[in-house]
Amino acid sequence: MPKLKSKSSVKKRFKLSSTGKVLAPQANKRHGMIKRTNKQRRNQRGLATLSPQDARIIRKFLCA
Repeated sequence: MPKLKSKSSVKKRFKLSSTGKVLAPQANKRHGMIKRTNKQRRNQRGLATLSPQDARIIRKFLCA
């Protein structure tokens, strides 16, 4: 059986931390920033850690 390829779209959207957790960009930050508070916008920066249930699915695509 041939080796499975990694999903290229998943490689572009997620990354693994050094401890093995899956990091993803923050959601809800594409448009409508004017009506959000400064605190909301500040907290939306950077990456978010996925829950273990979601991370298991993404890790399967990253390492396939």
